[in-house]
Amino acid sequence: MSPVNLKELSFLVYGLGLTGRSVVNFFIRNKIKNFEVWDDKNNLYKGKRSRDLNRSLKKANYIVLSPGVNLLNSKNSKKLKKFKKKIITDIDLMFLFKRNFKSIVVTGTNGKSTTSKIIAHILKKNNFKVFLVGNIGSPILNINIKKNCFLVIEASSFQLSHSKFILPDYAMILNITNDHIDWHGSMKNYKDSKFKIFKNQKSYQYSLITKKLFAEFKKRNLQGKIIIPKSKYYSRIKSKIKNSYLTLDINDENMSFVFALCNLLKINLKSFVKSLNSFRGLPHRYEIFLKKRNCVFVNDSKATTFQASKFALKNSTNTYWILGGLPKKNDKFDLKEVKKNIIKSYIIGKNINFFKSQIHKQVNYYVAKDLKNSIIQIIKDIKKFKTKKNTILLSPASASFDQYLNFEKRGEHFKTLSKHYARKYI
Repeated sequence: MSPVNLKELSFLVYGLGLTGRSVVNFFIRNKIKNFEVWDDKNNLYKGKRSRDLNRSLKKANYIVLSPGVNLLNSKNSKKLKKFKKKIITDIDLMFLFKRNFKSIVVTGTNGKSTTSKIIAHILKKNNFKVFLVGNIGSPILNINIKKNCFLVIEASSFQLSHSKFILPDYAMILNITNDHIDWHGSMKNYKDSKFKIFKNQKSYQYSLITKKLFAEFKKRNLQGKIIIPKSKYYSRIKSKIKNSYLTLDINDENMSFVFALCNLLKINLKSFVKSLNSFRGLPHRYEIFLKKRNCVFVNDSKATTFQASKFALKNSTNTYWILGGLPKKNDKFDLKEVKKNIIKSYIIGKNINFFKSQIHKQVNYYVAKDLKNSIIQIIKDIKKFKTKKNTILLSPASASFDQYLNFEKRGEHFKTLSKHYARKYI
């Protein structure tokens, strides 16, 4: 795909959140003048605001849609659906505009943020020019592309859903489990959005997938060179890594993708290991933030589905598990693999009955309603059960929006409360 002269095209930027504003600033910076903007609430860029949405939708060559806009239930869904073939994303714009960079696109239901961060960290440590962009870090159009640099792009299913021109040199789907079905409408649509990272690839570009997704890849007649990372290869060198966060079993599958990618990039084993030793995990992703006597406190607020929480529960023993919030559509809790690790569960949030129905026949539980009550009750229970080497785990298996603005606010509140009550009572 050759670069396109964007000055010859017309655009409508729909949605003026962080991504939409980055698109407008990109146009202004590159003297691309033929564009209008629309936002249902925001009145920014008044001189460019469309006065007639229907006319602008018809007139534009492309509609650059913000990832937060849902075609199933947004204010102008019907109007947007009519022009679905015109809809693209900010990531598409970068691929249309320039091809003087190498790209690594990471997606998946669980672990994509941490995996993207690890890849960018290793590349930086090995003297690659690298930018971490997309769903993590800066919007892609905010960066000043340098020749022969690498873009590590974390791509969400929302971004990929409308993507048409994304063309990665290296693309990976880490895993696909039930998530965001309410946004996509069906599991099929969700899966289709993830597979878009491979759609435009040529035979000389690399497609990294799990063995489980191999048949799906072949069925779609995709052209990329298939690489199936194997955990056993990473396991052979795992003991060389002196980083307690990365050697947790919870990271093994995603680390096998990182290891396979680094082999393709010809990063030698010694440099790979050395780079990982200086990596620090992301906040709210199985973040061990406090150790007090016989208790370890873990903030895994980013776990917004049961599958994400299951990873954390597999890696925790003598666990006092805090869960609850806004559940994901069609999520089901099967605890048979992990219930041996759970001493008791503590349900928070406004959807108590949903979580009770999911776990009541599988593990002991207490209805705490909020984080403060759950931590106070956990400390009482630890003294009552007299267990040793306890894990106090916030891994909610649900979104935060019933009680918090986002998962970060939920995680920070958990950390503040934990430090306060641990200091007072443990």
